[in-house]
Amino acid sequence: MSKSKVNTEMIGALDYLEKEKGIKKEVVIEALEQALESAYKQNYGDKNVEVEFNATTGNITVYAVKTITDDDELVADDSNEYMSLADARKLPHGQGYDVGDQIREEVTPRNFGRIAAQTAKQVVMQRLREEERKIIYDKYKTYENEIITGEVSREDKRFTYVDLGDGVEGAMGYRDKMPNEHYHVHDRIQVYVSKVNDDRRGPQIYVSRTAPELLKRLFEREVPEIKDGTVLIENIAREAGDRAKVAVYSNDDNIDPVGTCVGPRGSRVQAIVNELDGENMDIVEYVKDPAKFIANALNPAEVLDVIFNDPITIEREDGEEEQERSCTVVVPDDQLSLAIGKRGQNARLAARLTKYKIDIKSASEMEEIQAQEADDDETPATDDATTVDNDQPTDED
Repeated sequence: MSKSKVNTEMIGALDYLEKEKGIKKEVVIEALEQALESAYKQNYGDKNVEVEFNATTGNITVYAVKTITDDDELVADDSNEYMSLADARKLPHGQGYDVGDQIREEVTPRNFGRIAAQTAKQVVMQRLREEERKIIYDKYKTYENEIITGEVSREDKRFTYVDLGDGVEGAMGYRDKMPNEHYHVHDRIQVYVSKVNDDRRGPQIYVSRTAPELLKRLFEREVPEIKDGTVLIENIAREAGDRAKVAVYSNDDNIDPVGTCVGPRGSRVQAIVNELDGENMDIVEYVKDPAKFIANALNPAEVLDVIFNDPITIEREDGEEEQERSCTVVVPDDQLSLAIGKRGQNARLAARLTKYKIDIKSASEMEEIQAQEADDDETPATDDATTVDNDQPTDED
């Protein structure tokens, strides 16, 4: 097959893919040859063929490949696969052939150029799409667990889509949308990239405005001491769009972790509140003493006492067992509603922050409980009380 415009364009395409997209010629040529073999079989019959593409000239050559045999029945059953030894030796320079050798005969059709051009175009386009998909996936995989700014592009029943650039959209599901926010096309928003999947249809990128990690990244951006590791975030409990509690501590005794995060006149935390459309922030100090930490977590309520219960073993939904820790917190009578919070929110967030199940009692209620327990302990057992062991015979048996 003589060199043609098609061949020249193909060589140019290979050069472009290698130089601009980093796809090696050998990879594309291998895929092209396999595709051309399939195209030949579809158009000229199911023969055992090999296709060679010359990367220098662009010439495409088709060879029929047959195995030499001395079994005439094999040749009769499948002449596309086998050639007799006698016929092989009749070919020019065929005297050196023996049983088991493979022979290649050129069978390139005259009009194969048109089919080859179509096939080559399909292969190149497919490889180009695959490489572009890989580039996008690799790029956004590095953004996973990070904040990125995008523009709201559209919305359907399942997702709000955020244009992240490069023609790529991030999908934000219902649970990832702030309940107090309403998004409009062209709105610029910051989102947390929660997951990046490599799907055959292209990279699938999922983003969130409600993830606690979004809040962590915002604090890292606004508070240099968190970014450099001087102040650390121990845990975050968040009800997105309404209120969040952030537990922080410092590696430097001379640095107040809470004050550092709040910033001068509250400037640092206010920037985060503004970004999250008014979500309230409680920044509390994390300490190793669980009683003090629980008291800090229930801020702004005053805590009089924390009474710990024995841990109990519970079975999780996944079948694994874990230790559930719980405690009773005593607060002044006039602080009970403050400690519990509106719709139980303060207590709920404190429990999630400290990983303790918290039962809140007022001081007067706790006094009544303790008095009742004391009365029960002091009540003597009655003489007429009789305990019968059901496993032992009685006098009536």
